[in-house]
Amino acid sequence: MKILMVHPHDIYSLAEPWAVRIVYFAKEFEKKGHTVELAYFPLEWNRQKAWRLSKNIRLIPLPRKHGPHILISNILVLWRLAARVDIVHLQKCFYHAAIPAMLAALFRGKHLHYDWDDWEVKIYEVSTYPSLLRNVIRKFLSILENTIPLVADTVSVASRRLKIECNKIIRRGDMIFDAHVGADLKQFNPLVSGLAVKEKFGITRPLILYLGQLHGGQYVELFIRTAKKLISDYHQNLSFMIVGDGYMANDLKKMTNNLDLSRDIIFTGAVSHELVPQYVAAADICVACFEENEVTSCKSPLKIVEYLASGKAIVASKVGEVPEMLQDSGVLVAPGDVESLASGVIRVLSDSEFKDKIQKSARKRAEEKYNWEVTASNLLKAYENRVVKNKNYRL
Repeated sequence: MKILMVHPHDIYSLAEPWAVRIVYFAKEFEKKGHTVELAYFPLEWNRQKAWRLSKNIRLIPLPRKHGPHILISNILVLWRLAARVDIVHLQKCFYHAAIPAMLAALFRGKHLHYDWDDWEVKIYEVSTYPSLLRNVIRKFLSILENTIPLVADTVSVASRRLKIECNKIIRRGDMIFDAHVGADLKQFNPLVSGLAVKEKFGITRPLILYLGQLHGGQYVELFIRTAKKLISDYHQNLSFMIVGDGYMANDLKKMTNNLDLSRDIIFTGAVSHELVPQYVAAADICVACFEENEVTSCKSPLKIVEYLASGKAIVASKVGEVPEMLQDSGVLVAPGDVESLASGVIRVLSDSEFKDKIQKSARKRAEEKYNWEVTASNLLKAYENRVVKNKNYRL
């Protein structure tokens, strides 16, 4: 099968790490004998040329600049590419990628698959400040996010909540497929050493780690306040690490200084995805903290499956997909609650037998379900069923 995949972001930028999802899909498709053309949109456009990531994966960079001439040019590029594929796979609803991908599929009569992995309108709401321009952009984004499932032949969703929202739009359960987030089981595994990270930052105390972007909707401040409680109220001699970057980084560092935690919390900044396994390996406990709202109810957090695959002890907020992802492979705590999060960390620190049990269970959970091979196989079933139906219909 020949697949054209389209992602609106930069698959090589540390500022947009969520783009790894589509790259992992492409690699899994190649392993199964399929050919992939992957169009993406670099943050900085220098007239890059298409090139091969591997024998059967070709990367096509497209300009992300605004303007009708750029949009028309991208439509024509994807229209030409769609002529020689069986499937057009679109991830996310941003117009500069979504409109060209939809039109290319429609004009060529190709199967369009939409991979709905986040509720983008809700994320935009919590990541921006109220203004007239914000309202206009939000409305446009909402129209796209609700229109694409109607245009698509099939839709994959990363969470049960997104499945509910998708059903409200298309009311066709046979068109909707599960595509939960996964981990690279080779890249993230219990045998990876975190010694280099500990030496780099001079870490000698037990390390509690948070992995993720430092922007709205991530709730890193919960992690920082929990660190304060663990040190001041529980008198724990711990180190804390925040791996990631984002527009809230400076505010979070100021918060850390104000709480007199600058000696206890390490901000690493952005880390390449290839090095992330070493940082996770260095941790004694990995944390995923959230509040309960419409954004987190849809989340299928990448950090959690990478913690699972690494065989780490996990303390996570009980929201959205998290309980299903962890089951008995970690500690679930009340969302948005510092006391509950601190108690979860203490539970793991105080019971080595329990910690060992959930670490072993975590890796097993990733091997059985939460890996990219399983998710890619689900997508291929959707593609193959629809392609066969379409061929039979034409005959």
